[in-house]
Amino acid sequence: MAFIEIRNLRKIYRLGNEKVYALKNIDLEINKGEVCCILGTSGSGKSTLLNMLAGLEKPTRGDIFINGVNIAKLNERRLAKFRQENTGFVFQSYNLIPQLTALENVGMPLMFKGLPKSIRNKKALKMLKAVGLGDRMKHRPNQMSGGQQQRVGIARAFVAKPNVIFADEPTGNLDTKTTIDVMTLMVDMCRKHNLTLIIVTHDIEIAAYADRIVHIIDGEITSVEENIHAEDINTENEREETE
Repeated sequence: MAFIEIRNLRKIYRLGNEKVYALKNIDLEINKGEVCCILGTSGSGKSTLLNMLAGLEKPTRGDIFINGVNIAKLNERRLAKFRQENTGFVFQSYNLIPQLTALENVGMPLMFKGLPKSIRNKKALKMLKAVGLGDRMKHRPNQMSGGQQQRVGIARAFVAKPNVIFADEPTGNLDTKTTIDVMTLMVDMCRKHNLTLIIVTHDIEIAAYADRIVHIIDGEITSVEENIHAEDINTENEREETE
């Protein structure tokens, strides 16, 4: 059985007397440790699909199995607990808390797990060092560049060691060089820890980092493309960084 299995997934929104079909009978399997990109234009349904997979919205119909658990059937309390224990998020707008330092932002998921402050800080600092920001631990978001803020966001997503990372347009606010740095970092960390990474984007250059590219148009998967060059792209980026 695949790590993530989507069966006959449908999402309908009601606008007055009209029905809007955001997702139409989606079937998809995603393996453990896979980097999967959901690629589509604005309004294609890609963000809705991400929200379904992340348990942020309930489907109108269908099943979503993650590691054997059908999250579509969980009540809100059990769903919140499942997200806390299994998922991490990287957002386009970083979503850092302005009043908190980098260390405190990264430690937030561990606070929800009930870990004491000393352990949270130790784990958060280790993750900040892993993303190259050990010397920025006391900086607040407004004291960091966009790329640094996104690295903090990545550290926060990984700190609790989730099974799956969801990245929603993770480089949408970054320049080209920083985009490459952030994507390489995120993919490398997932491969190192055998974590599943699901990226939602409209950018074909971001999709190139994925093992598989799922094309979605008008709420339907139109094709699934195996990307045999994903490892080559990551290797090339690593080579450029060392030169």
